[in-house]
Amino acid sequence: MRVLVGYNGSDAARAAVKLAGQLATSLDAHVQVMISMEGGPRETPDDIARAQAHLTEARRLMADDGIPCEVFQSARGMAPGEDLVDYARENDVDMIAVGVEKRSRTQKILLGSTAQYIILKAPCPVLTVK
Repeated sequence: MRVLVGYNGSDAARAAVKLAGQLATSLDAHVQVMISMEGGPRETPDDIARAQAHLTEARRLMADDGIPCEVFQSARGMAPGEDLVDYARENDVDMIAVGVEKRSRTQKILLGSTAQYIILKAPCPVLTVK
C-alpha cells in the first residue's frame, strides 16, 4: 500500500503524518510526504527553505516512530491540490492523507480549499485529519 501525505507544516498536517505512520505500521504501507509549491517567480528562496525545513520536520516525525518514509518537494506549476491529485494518479497511490483546518466561508471562497479539491478529485480514498 502507498500512502501520500500532503504536508505544509501545520498542526493538522503533522497529525496527518502521524496517522499515516500508524497506518504504515499496521498495514505495511510505504509513506511519501509531499510539499507542493507552484514554483516560478512567486516562490522566493525563503519559501523554498521553509518548505525544506517542513520536509525535514516530517521526516523526523516519522523517524521518531521508526517509520521509513520518502519526502519530496514538487513545483510543477499547479495548485497544491491539483499537484497531489495528479501525483497520486500518476504513481498509483492507494490513499492520500491531508490535514484540514477550519476556515470561514469567506476564506474558502477567496482562497479555495486544497483539502476539498483533493477529496473531490482524488483517484483513491482520502483520509482527512484535523
